[in-house]
Amino acid sequence: MRAVVMDRIGGPLEVRIVPDPTPAPDGVVVAVRATGLCRSDWHAWAGHEILRLPHVPGHELAGVVDAVGPDVHDWAVGDRVTVPFVCGCGTCSWCRTGSAQVCPRQEQPGFTYWGSFAEYVALPAADTNLVRLPESVSFAAAAGLGCRFATAFRALTGVGRVEPGQWLTVVGAGGVGLSAVMIGKALGANVIAVDRNPSALAAAARLGADHTLVACEGRTAADTAADVHQITGGGGDVGVDAVGHEATCELSILSLRRHGRHVQVGLLPPVDGHPRLPMDRVIAWEICVLGSHGMAAADYPPMMAMIERGDLRPQDLIERTIGLGEAAAALPTVDTASPVGVTIIDPSI
Repeated sequence: MRAVVMDRIGGPLEVRIVPDPTPAPDGVVVAVRATGLCRSDWHAWAGHEILRLPHVPGHELAGVVDAVGPDVHDWAVGDRVTVPFVCGCGTCSWCRTGSAQVCPRQEQPGFTYWGSFAEYVALPAADTNLVRLPESVSFAAAAGLGCRFATAFRALTGVGRVEPGQWLTVVGAGGVGLSAVMIGKALGANVIAVDRNPSALAAAARLGADHTLVACEGRTAADTAADVHQITGGGGDVGVDAVGHEATCELSILSLRRHGRHVQVGLLPPVDGHPRLPMDRVIAWEICVLGSHGMAAADYPPMMAMIERGDLRPQDLIERTIGLGEAAAALPTVDTASPVGVTIIDPSI
């Protein structure tokens, strides 16, 4: 098969012919029809994750089951599927109770083993991890569900517990942030989007953001948080850091009212040490600081139902579709490029 291969951390990537994967006894091989280019892939390329080289990135995907292991009961060749980026082992207590996203023996395509920037990808514990894809949901729309969209959905519903009429501040209007804007509006929240890119904020406004704030150079997190307090009359109910930076995390926390809930979604790798957070505010205002790590397959049905009804339209987040060759060139630039919306990779191109 054709796949995007990296031979060293932070080095160039190239498209090569590599052996086709084979399914584990409890797993499947999926023919990839679409896969997302995500900032998390860049983190792995940059060395913020432990990888075995050579490596194939890619963790957001949708496609068709091509081969099935002998111990798989629920899936057959030809099934249209997607999958969370966290694949649980299927046997531990966390997986058995529907929390595969925190499985201690989890596997992650594109991180712990070869991923979906390829024509085929192997997926473990299929009966626990696969999600059936309705005919009404395209492969391209589903590709972003495994990480950005599903992560935002669970961050707002299962962790942040956003309710109608509440104020939601989304810091970062990339793939996760724009997903959070769309989902927040569908849940009935008043949404404020914050980003340094005016084009990204324009996209957030098109998706329904009630207010947008530019995080200008020279303004501190406290300055922008003060704007949120003025808009909301005392601070937001829920704040989401969809970027993963000390300053964006601080902004989300400072934007909250007393008893507010901060949800950390963006990765915060301790490259320069663990981030400094305004814990004095957290303590004095009794703010909840919560982490959200993807979403297990068991939690997909409510989100998929909203997509089928048209309440959520992940396809509206797609900004461009590229091939494997363009993906190899684009991945190293993710941290400095400023595309608006989601980039989807079609391995057939």
